[in-house]
Amino acid sequence: MHLATPPDGVAVKGGLVVIHEIWGLVDHIRDIADRFALEGWVAAAPDILSRGGMQPALGEELLAIMAGEDDEAKSTVQPRMREAASPIRSPEYARWAIPSLRKTLDLLESQPGVDGRPAVTGFCFGGTYSFALAAADPRIRAAVPFYGAPPEETTLGDVTAPILAFYGDQDERLIDGLPEVTAAMTKAGVDFTPTVYAGTGHAFFNDRNPHAYDAGYAADAWRATLAFLDEHVA
Repeated sequence: MHLATPPDGVAVKGGLVVIHEIWGLVDHIRDIADRFALEGWVAAAPDILSRGGMQPALGEELLAIMAGEDDEAKSTVQPRMREAASPIRSPEYARWAIPSLRKTLDLLESQPGVDGRPAVTGFCFGGTYSFALAAADPRIRAAVPFYGAPPEETTLGDVTAPILAFYGDQDERLIDGLPEVTAAMTKAGVDFTPTVYAGTGHAFFNDRNPHAYDAGYAADAWRATLAFLDEHVA
């Protein structure tokens, strides 16, 4: 767990669960939590992948390889990821992870100034679990998933929070499924706003990966996220 609190002199706007990518609780996610804290959010970034085998040190190593230029080394990453992350694909893992995320909410609500104002954001794997947590816990006041999709077992009718979701139009798997997700959200009465950026793909917010990062879209999504959280939570 990485807990980041606003510095002295910055008023607390609420609490925010920050859920990591498939790389786990790496420095990139800790940095994002720290950035939210500077904006007035008590940001809690839990580690829900070490239990499955993706410890932060391993995630840092694999992310660094993917961000590099050695194609031969990159070819080794996918098999290692499959081995490390295979347990998380089981339904049993989700049945552990979601209650664990709800405990993170409990922690946030105990922090001074949060006052019953929690939200969630997440990236990739964490974007998917952002949808899941919004459905599992009515305390969530807003959700901001980046390049994630609701798990199949998610009961969208249980979502009471507005959702702002970000995608790159080159992220084919998620984009192909987005019309169906949007229709399901509408049918369930969820306030769902998808934002799709042209000419970019998965992980455009990850400044640790120069092959995926898009500085302009990342800055725009950051501004939109802060405004959305201010409107619906703070």
